[in-house]
Amino acid sequence: MTRTVRGVVVTTTAIATALALSACGTSTGGDPSADPTNFVSGGTFTMAINDDPGNLSPLTGVNLVQRALVPFGYESLAYTTEEGEMVPSMAESWEVSGTSISYTLKDGITCADGTEFTAETAANNFAYQASPDNGTFWFGSNVTEDMTASADGNVLTIESATNNPFLLESTGTVEMVCQAGLDDPDTLADTTNGTALYELTTAEAGSAYTYTKRDGYTWGPQDVTSDTEGLPDEIVARVVADEATAANLLISGELNAASVIGADRERIEAAGLDSVGTLNPIGQMLFNEREDRPTADVRVREALTLALDQDAVGELVTDGSYQPSVSLVNKTPLTCVADGPLWELPSQDVDKAAELLDEAGYEADADGDRGLTIRFLYDAGTPTHGAAAEEVQAEWNELGITTELVAEDPTGWSTDLYQTYDWDTGFIQLAPSSPVVLSLFFLGETSENGGYNFMAVENEDYNTLAEQAFQAEDSDSACDLWLEAEKELIDRVDTFPLADTVSPTWLEGVTLEMPGSIAPTTIRMLG
Repeated sequence: MTRTVRGVVVTTTAIATALALSACGTSTGGDPSADPTNFVSGGTFTMAINDDPGNLSPLTGVNLVQRALVPFGYESLAYTTEEGEMVPSMAESWEVSGTSISYTLKDGITCADGTEFTAETAANNFAYQASPDNGTFWFGSNVTEDMTASADGNVLTIESATNNPFLLESTGTVEMVCQAGLDDPDTLADTTNGTALYELTTAEAGSAYTYTKRDGYTWGPQDVTSDTEGLPDEIVARVVADEATAANLLISGELNAASVIGADRERIEAAGLDSVGTLNPIGQMLFNEREDRPTADVRVREALTLALDQDAVGELVTDGSYQPSVSLVNKTPLTCVADGPLWELPSQDVDKAAELLDEAGYEADADGDRGLTIRFLYDAGTPTHGAAAEEVQAEWNELGITTELVAEDPTGWSTDLYQTYDWDTGFIQLAPSSPVVLSLFFLGETSENGGYNFMAVENEDYNTLAEQAFQAEDSDSACDLWLEAEKELIDRVDTFPLADTVSPTWLEGVTLEMPGSIAPTTIRMLG
């Protein structure tokens, strides 16, 4: 069986500077239960986002900044804590087997437009998500074409035609849209219609997006209601592209939260601000494996990685906060990560790299030039990417490789990755929460054919293991298979997770949790 993925392609730009979508829960100031006597209800919580989110639809929106805003207007059947635990949210309980899951919805759930949210509406959500014609964000990963959904009173039942050991983790995290939004999805581009504690009330493209707290909200995760002490009345997502500006606004108190990972973090630390740490695969490299690119040859990919001093590049790309990667899954709930990887990145071996390039037909001439040019992409908005890319360029130059460095903005990423395919490798990161989501990018159709595989990877060993994992009898067996599959990606150099870091989102006058992105029901304003 081959799983094909159609529809929109997930943009992988600027993971470091999007408001920390990759997460691992190291919190130094985000515990909403800490000293509640300091909580002050009301007011405005203002956060920085590094770019305009564009389309706000939770059904098809793919920009990472946009995905960080989805939880402010929409919620899911279950809530994922910072520790990766699934707890009740819209659903009060669930019963799960290998091929089905039944959710019992809480009473009294209403939509932003005032209508009742029912189990039938939830079933309609999954029917919409399961249709390949709709090309939704979750189709092919959390929701598959072989899923069906039905409602009986306040009970939603989702059935899978094949065994699925991660039915709760997948279906429980899909954001629910109210019926009017499903009936006319185009309306969701610049409005919200969900059941969340907040709803969008003002949208100023390129400037700010304001969400206002709803009255009568009683069904929140961890017993949060509209009357929970410390909740702000408004949430403002303010577009602040420059980190130095974001740092200034934090220190002055004009911002309550911002992700700052470059040199300006020293000023913020000196000011004594707390932060919530989130795992960031900032040094991950992907490769264009289309037949007209030099990186289609595994020998070239292997040579490029063997030539690198991982510690030197890692220290630069993380601004001195380098830590080795332990998984390609790096977003909460970190499914199948606990047991550690089966793979290990190879040590630097410049001589072996040279031999591989010779074998691939790139022999050095009398001047040491191999006639090999690599187009290396990095994010212009990520402060540490530029210096690390120059180090890569210098190290590859020693091997006779010409490296063309390209600092990408959002338009450039879209053009090179999904239109012209004019790239070879670079600091390009993925932020999956499970190996199932990861498989979207390596299994199935390429982006030219409507899939998520924008690298054009064809790894048959990975594909075979992934298909077995999809139908494993239980989660332990599935995780074992997924770990083997991930090793195949590393061994074939389809990706090279050179360095991870813990990126801080700094907090001023507020405490909160970030199980992926900021969870609005955990925001508590401080006095």
